[in-house]
Amino acid sequence: MHIWVDADACPAVIKDILFKAARRTKLPLSLVANHSMSVPPDKHITLTQVPSGFDAADDYIVEKCEAGDLVITNDIPLAADVLAKNALALNNRGEEYDKSSIKQILGMRDFMETMRSSGEHTGGPKAFSQRDKQNFANALDRLLTQGLRNLK
Repeated sequence: MHIWVDADACPAVIKDILFKAARRTKLPLSLVANHSMSVPPDKHITLTQVPSGFDAADDYIVEKCEAGDLVITNDIPLAADVLAKNALALNNRGEEYDKSSIKQILGMRDFMETMRSSGEHTGGPKAFSQRDKQNFANALDRLLTQGLRNLK
């Protein structure tokens, strides 16, 4: 099991949780981003900086991830792509994407995008909260525990 992170928009608090999890589980953690960022010195943690460009990080993650890997992203099309490869996908609020609901989530995303492009003010995502952080940590722990169990 490899943990991939769509790191450009990933909050620092989520990265910190992921760094601790990689150290604890000894699973490889790869952050993929369009810009440089600091990562702790650890043989299990790497940063791959991809060229600037639309979906460059997403394309890299889709190319490299394999069945059973875990991808951390808020990007719904990326989540759909990795689910198609039988990888797991989790957003930074602790919501797991799954094959049974991803088409509906993509449809809602496209609908909201159409609304915004027509000038409708749809608001934005709610502020990231302590509860979101806890939900993420709990979901990550559950998925990693299941993944490690499957590796044995």
